[in-house]
Amino acid sequence: MSGGHHDSYSNREIREILDSVRTIAVVGASPKSSRPSYFVTKYLMAKGYDVIPVNPGHAGKEIAGAKVYGSLSEIDRPVDMVDVFRNSEDAFGVTKDAIEIGAKVVWMQLGVRNDEAAKLAEEAGLTVVMNRCPKIEYGRLSGEIGWTGVNSKVLSSRRPGMSGRGFQNRSLKSDS
Repeated sequence: MSGGHHDSYSNREIREILDSVRTIAVVGASPKSSRPSYFVTKYLMAKGYDVIPVNPGHAGKEIAGAKVYGSLSEIDRPVDMVDVFRNSEDAFGVTKDAIEIGAKVVWMQLGVRNDEAAKLAEEAGLTVVMNRCPKIEYGRLSGEIGWTGVNSKVLSSRRPGMSGRGFQNRSLKSDS
């Protein structure tokens, strides 16, 4: 994805990102289970990603069972994607840090857009997604939320099929 088209992303582009990353640093992760950043952290962990919470106010503690780091530079392993749960103005500094640690993707959450940060990241060879949520995109592309009408544009009262274990088991690996 090169600059200029951050108003829309193809399903293929989003799927390629989510399929290629394994380690995700969530900058702005909250220990409060009612916060979206906490829910996204737990969800991505449940999908098999190595999720690293980053929050200077909680460094050394745990969020969703994972050790919290105070900054991206303190993380002790390579990071593929940085998920930005900060405001649009703060996204520029987070992006600079993501470049410094060698991340491949900067993903700015819903409501977060910083074109200057996107340009900086893309010039450094990173892929950028803005104003999207990886949890929502994963759910949409895997079909987890498509059956409710969100993705299909068709509402139905029929219950979705179960995997036989009492819950849906979806992944991005299907081409649905």
